Order: sequence, then structure tokens, then C-alpha cells
Amino acid sequence: MATNPEHDDDALSWEGDESLTASPQLQRGWTAVGKGSEKVEVIGEPTDEPAPSGMSNATLIGLGIAGGIFVLYTIGWIIGGVRLQPDGELLAAGTIQYGIAAWVAAAAPAAWFAAAMYLTRSSKAWIRFAWLIAGVIVLVPWPFVMGGVGA
Repeated sequence: MATNPEHDDDALSWEGDESLTASPQLQRGWTAVGKGSEKVEVIGEPTDEPAPSGMSNATLIGLGIAGGIFVLYTIGWIIGGVRLQPDGELLAAGTIQYGIAAWVAAAAPAAWFAAAMYLTRSSKAWIRFAWLIAGVIVLVPWPFVMGGVGA
């Protein structure tokens, strides 16, 4: 089956579409290739800076594991705090203060994870993981660990 080159270009155009007649533009770092590439205007000046690279698969998996540990720690602090609440009411600090302390303890793992991710966003991966591992060590939910899962 023979094709007519005049009809091939008709499929790529729309009557009244003036955007095809305007000179296309490229962001810096991109190179136009193919038919009509000599008419492409480059916006900005090219630089020798390498393109920013994303996180590796191992880094993403490690961050997911660390995030999961911090979620489990949050759950552990909530369970441990609820389990200790009757003992906490006997303390000089009242019920309101105990409730505030329990919720701050439960929010601490999420706050540590968010702070480590935000404050190390431009650091190397090992620095980020060092801070996350420090949080895993420091924020162990001791009331849950020492009490076990029994009532």
C-alpha cells in the first residue's frame, strides 16, 4: 500500500493551529534533533553542571524501612502510654500533663523522621541515614518494650 506524503503531514496538523508556526523553545541543557531542529531557540545559557540525580533504589528502600520503623515506634509509644496511664494518674503531675507528655512522646518519632529528612535534604545519603539510625536508637518505646504486648 503506497502512502501519499502530502496526506501524512495533514494528520499532524490542525486547521487554524498557529502554535506550529511559532518557533519552538527548549530549556537549557536540552538538545533538539530531527527535522526543523535548527529553528529551535534555546532559553538560557548552557552550563557544564551535571543534571541533579535522584535517589537510588537502595536509598529509597532504606528510607521506607526507616519510615516504617518510626511508624511502629509511634504505635508503640501510644500503646505504652495508654498502658501506663493508670500509673501516671498517681503521679504529682495531673492527668492533663500526663496526656500531653504521652502525645508528645508518640509524636516524637514522626517529628524526628521529618526533621531528619528536611534538615539533610542537601546532604549525602550516609549523613541522612546516620541521623535516622540515631533516632531509631534514641526513640525506642521503652514502656511498650518493657511491658510486652500482654495486658
